[in-house]
Amino acid sequence: MAKFDLDTIRHSSAHLMAQAINRLWPKSNVQFGVGPVIENGFYYDVDMDYKLTDEDLVKIEDTMKQIIKEKLPIERKVMSRNEAIDFFKDQGQELKVELISAIAEDEEISCYSQGEFIDLCRGPHVENTSDLPQFFKLLSVAGAYWRGDENNKMLQRVYAACFNDKKQLKAHLNFLEEAKKRDHRKLGKELELFHFEPQIAPASPFFMPKGAFVYNELVEFMRRLYRKFGYDEVITPQILDSELWHTSGHYAHYKENMYFSNIDEREYAVKPMNCPCHMLMFKHYKYSYRDLPLRYADFGRLHRYEKAGAVSGLTRVRTFCQDDAHIFLPLNKIQDEIKDLMQMFFVCYEHFGFTNIKVNLSTRPEKKSGDDATWDTAENALEEALKASGHEFFIKEGDGAFYGPKIDIEISDAIGRYFQLGTIQLDFQLPERFGLSFTNADGEDERPVVIHRALLGSLERFLGVYIEHVAGIFPFWLAPEQAVIVPVNNDIHLEYANGLCKELNAQGVRVKVDDRNESMGYKTRQIQKSKTPFMIVIGDREMENKSVSLRAHGQKGSTTLTNEELFTKFKELNAEKMPEKLRN
Repeated sequence: MAKFDLDTIRHSSAHLMAQAINRLWPKSNVQFGVGPVIENGFYYDVDMDYKLTDEDLVKIEDTMKQIIKEKLPIERKVMSRNEAIDFFKDQGQELKVELISAIAEDEEISCYSQGEFIDLCRGPHVENTSDLPQFFKLLSVAGAYWRGDENNKMLQRVYAACFNDKKQLKAHLNFLEEAKKRDHRKLGKELELFHFEPQIAPASPFFMPKGAFVYNELVEFMRRLYRKFGYDEVITPQILDSELWHTSGHYAHYKENMYFSNIDEREYAVKPMNCPCHMLMFKHYKYSYRDLPLRYADFGRLHRYEKAGAVSGLTRVRTFCQDDAHIFLPLNKIQDEIKDLMQMFFVCYEHFGFTNIKVNLSTRPEKKSGDDATWDTAENALEEALKASGHEFFIKEGDGAFYGPKIDIEISDAIGRYFQLGTIQLDFQLPERFGLSFTNADGEDERPVVIHRALLGSLERFLGVYIEHVAGIFPFWLAPEQAVIVPVNNDIHLEYANGLCKELNAQGVRVKVDDRNESMGYKTRQIQKSKTPFMIVIGDREMENKSVSLRAHGQKGSTTLTNEELFTKFKELNAEKMPEKLRN
């Protein structure tokens, strides 16, 4: 068998899947969109009268394997633009005609045929269907707008995994199964944390009491860090005159992602970010170099329009809150501030159990505000600050914000997926646009530099990532319900259990008594399913000895502790709401 690179195998397998679909549903007016290679596999967008189901994926796989056994030669054919348009029109493939019409007239158009099936494609492909290893798995069917435009027709997108060998495929499928168990959308519903009402408030989560507790505790965690690192919290308006967004430059660069309303015959915008408000606050007062750095933190609610095809659970929503802050400082203080910020970031992430952390320096994008000289100064300042901080970092060309370069922090979760959370963005443009100044040591006006920074980023997104990282098992200090007390016999032990619950509540422990008329086995299973950190059992011996039988989540055995030992244990666990390095 000839050897081909994995991308070629995956792309040829996408054509194989399309041919199988065409064979299975010849009377369903099947049209094919695009079928690109993606990470770990491929997909194909299909428009057809028949709605594919998960059960159909097995049929398609079987047909793909049959085509492989047929050993069909795969041949490249070149057509002129008009020939290709006429050919695919005759085939009823209007989506392909649309793609061809967008190709430059002088560009060569190639197609690949295998048996009765021919498809528009640049290639390359394997030489024969028998060259394709059978290490693929069709995963799911999802909706996808044609060409990514929500104004176009919704197609059916069939996803598949594809590898060179059976071991790699099996490992990937195991990974997907684990990721499915950890899906924050699934756990959010099971643990009664949040839900969505897509018809009423698209991509806008409703947090239930347990979810609201975790959300608010994340805010309180950041406030505890702020007190350690010298931040002042501010509150800013939700809706502001569009003139502000013209001044900031967001109207020109970000308008399509903003929500607008007309009030008193003027256009207003719901704020998508806090930074212009903070510029106004700095400008309102006169500061000297002795007042700087000045650090404004803001938990204001933000709204950004995201296309329907881009939203996903908590990780991409239209309304959210950031642990957002802006730091005003002189240019010569950047390195010291970045050094403190990197300490703050790493302490924060390690406290949440993220140990694999990547640091990226993102440089000027093609669509930017400001001149190259200013960008040179900003990029050099960040690069020197990162070098001084001692952290390894990688350059991401062209990935900066429109107003300045940035440091992006990526973390790896428990199953090896990387997510971009924190960001440090250096901005010379907004201070210039808003005419900001402070009095320097020589008594002269000087333009400050602004650092935009967020550690967790969007709290919604962080919560989605974190739920999957811990599989819904929150640490004791963050768990909305920390323990459940279960009396063995309500008639005998309930009064004592209620007394213990009251005492623990007074000490700040979130605990309740399960007095339902159910078996101990049933209660145990329900408490384990709820992922509550601890189950406390009270029986005759515990009442007599003023002790408890304590069982941690995920463990089969129990530990006997005196009540005083239990109080001490819970007090120590609750102390973890502040990172150990910052407790003094």
